[in-house]
Amino acid sequence: MSVVVVGGGPVGMTAALLLARHGVPTTVLEAAPSREMVGSRSICVQRDVLDILARAGVGAQVAEVGVTWTHGLTFYRSHVVGEIRFPEVGSAAFPPFVNTPQTIVELLLEQRIAEEPLVDLRYGQRVTGLSQDGSSVTVTTVDGPVTGSHCVAADGGHSTVRELLGLPFDGMSFADRFLIADIRADLGFTAERRFYFDPPWNPGRQVLVHPQPGGVWRIDWQVPADFEPTNDNIEARIRQIVADYEIVWVSVYRFHQRRVPRMQVGRVLLAGDAAHVMSPFGARGLNSGIADADNLAWKIALDRQDLAGPALLPSYDAERGAAAEENLRVTGNTMRFLVPRTDEDRTHRTDVLNRAVTDESARAEIDAGKLAEPFPYTDSPLTTSGGALCPDAQLMRGGRLRELPTFRVLTNWCDWHPADAWERLVVPDVIPLDQEDDTVLADALGLKPRQAVVVRPDGHVAAVLTEPPGGLAAPVTAALRRVTGW
Repeated sequence: MSVVVVGGGPVGMTAALLLARHGVPTTVLEAAPSREMVGSRSICVQRDVLDILARAGVGAQVAEVGVTWTHGLTFYRSHVVGEIRFPEVGSAAFPPFVNTPQTIVELLLEQRIAEEPLVDLRYGQRVTGLSQDGSSVTVTTVDGPVTGSHCVAADGGHSTVRELLGLPFDGMSFADRFLIADIRADLGFTAERRFYFDPPWNPGRQVLVHPQPGGVWRIDWQVPADFEPTNDNIEARIRQIVADYEIVWVSVYRFHQRRVPRMQVGRVLLAGDAAHVMSPFGARGLNSGIADADNLAWKIALDRQDLAGPALLPSYDAERGAAAEENLRVTGNTMRFLVPRTDEDRTHRTDVLNRAVTDESARAEIDAGKLAEPFPYTDSPLTTSGGALCPDAQLMRGGRLRELPTFRVLTNWCDWHPADAWERLVVPDVIPLDQEDDTVLADALGLKPRQAVVVRPDGHVAAVLTEPPGGLAAPVTAALRRVTGW
């Protein structure tokens, strides 16, 4: 029996490929009759999400075809009032951010799926019904029922599965709209992110400029609610920025801040825009959706193998629900600065921007979008050690730590081996860090001699343990039982 994935976008396809890496077959149901390769949509992919995509088989390709940017500027009118500069890649597998259009990410995922016999991707499968019991989920489409052990609902902001489950999608929408244009042009500067507050060519509002592959730039204008996206209106705005250009794609969006009250209902797990939508400033939409897929894949795999306890599937909502809440908090603060809705917020924004022209200390108060970063599962019922993402490193045995799709126990001058068949199935990898080339990882984790770390399949730390007089057997077993939902 397969897992049914509803939605063939980047989140659904990533979930299917990650499940396949665990040996789990999936049937992916996409409502559209075919894939539309139109527009850029989400473009900014964060380093740790590239690691997830690498486990799905496409991370290196997404990075290779994209544009790496390490520098950004923020302007208020004609004044530079902010700068971000990321360090060089160093020992990491990927750069901090790569801009690759969502359409290209989808194409790469679909090509990888074509090579994966455990994934069955079906188009034209509009969902019309859903039912579940204690052992399976049946999704009814226009072509008939499809039954699976679990269902991943990744069918977007207008999710049919969410509606069939009767889940509300509470939150708010912003009155102002955003005109998004992909243009091919020479803007006179290198690949960097530029954010403009109150520029002369969009007074009282803002514009975001992002590089894309092939000499294409993504330009986002904040526009009034009554803006009419005619050819004349659009081209007049572009000509204020650059005279010689080619329009590749244009769309108008209204941004929303919404989430479901829970992301797991029985054997159905909601992911990506089906579970939460937020403004794109900070690149938290697609990145958080792919992190959802990473979180749910190993939990479903363990549940299917009867290795998981009753608390494992509910932990998906506890962890990714908290991540969604944090992303909505961060993007909500950004939108209050970008689109102030009260006199107090408008006064605060004007005061901060004016002070930032001459007072560098005021620039930290400018909110042009706090960029996406991994969410630590601090309050997770599965962890005892903060739930942060484990540092990555090249291992002396070969490969990188984050390439491994399973649980692993890292030991530093201490000894542990699985005690029984259950532990051998859960932890196929014990990695000693006391060999010379692996001490970098031990140092990054701050490990002392006679300590061990339990790392989850999604790379998050479940427990940091100090070897007691009786040995590591009991504390590692306790940590593994806890992190698998027992």
